[in-house]
Amino acid sequence: MAENQLSLIPEKSEKTSKILPIIIVIIALFALSSTAIFIKIAVREMSAVATFFNRLWIATIIFGLWSGINQAQTKITDDEPVLPQQPYPIKDIAFLIAVGLVHVLGRLSWTWSLTQTSAANANALGCLNPLFITLGGWLFFNQIFGRKFIIGLILAIIGALAVGFEDLLRSNNITGDAVALISSIFYAANFLLIEQIRNKFSVITILLWRCVIATSLMIPVVLIFEKQVFPITLSGWLVVFALAAICETLGHGLIIYSLKNFSSGFISLFLLLNPVIVAILAWILFSENLSLFNLLGLALILAGISLAISNKESVQSKVK
Repeated sequence: MAENQLSLIPEKSEKTSKILPIIIVIIALFALSSTAIFIKIAVREMSAVATFFNRLWIATIIFGLWSGINQAQTKITDDEPVLPQQPYPIKDIAFLIAVGLVHVLGRLSWTWSLTQTSAANANALGCLNPLFITLGGWLFFNQIFGRKFIIGLILAIIGALAVGFEDLLRSNNITGDAVALISSIFYAANFLLIEQIRNKFSVITILLWRCVIATSLMIPVVLIFEKQVFPITLSGWLVVFALAAICETLGHGLIIYSLKNFSSGFISLFLLLNPVIVAILAWILFSENLSLFNLLGLALILAGISLAISNKESVQSKVK
């Protein structure tokens, strides 16, 4: 009887192990989808640069406290002597520093683009990073993607562009749209770099050092160019705290954690649902139009993701 009961445990855990990673990515998707809305509210009383800076330093404190609590718990529960940690290879440290740099460039350019174009536009163009991730993974990290994944990628990208198609046609600010597109290149670099170090550093280490490096780079920027660095109202503080806690900590934390199970290409492809959710939220909160193209885009994105999932080799994490 005991043997029969034990034999059932792996089956349940196997099903859970397959479903849980997808649930985690979905939670991250909804957390990240609120980013554009929070930024749209925050820039009413401060600049996009100041908004990004406040998001970073608050997230740094959150990650620092989280890391400190984890280390304290480890010391309390671990009775065995702690062996001295071996120094990390210079290549891994360089990748970690590069993650912080491209995070600043990508996030800052996309945040600024939100002040120059619509939320749907910024998200549609900013979400082209799966294309650059696939291309970069193939060129620089010898990653190979199956035919189904490539077709699914193309469908999903067309769907993401369809969501913001009408806004793109009406857009009079080429600069804002171009910066949003450039941000997707930085996002792609960020994903690829993190994928290379995901199994060499813990999630909290990557997140903490990314925010520390990014915050350090942003300090001279805000001191030189910004007159108002911090929010002036309680609602402003609540918004930047939400950006740090929900978007940076929860959203990006779960995304980096998911790179343990999925490739950066697949996760970025799945996140193409982001502009659909943002378009719906923008329609509700800011009365931005939600048209037939939005529904068509949703259908194409879902079809592309479904097709990509069928190519298991391209979906699974490439770094072990």
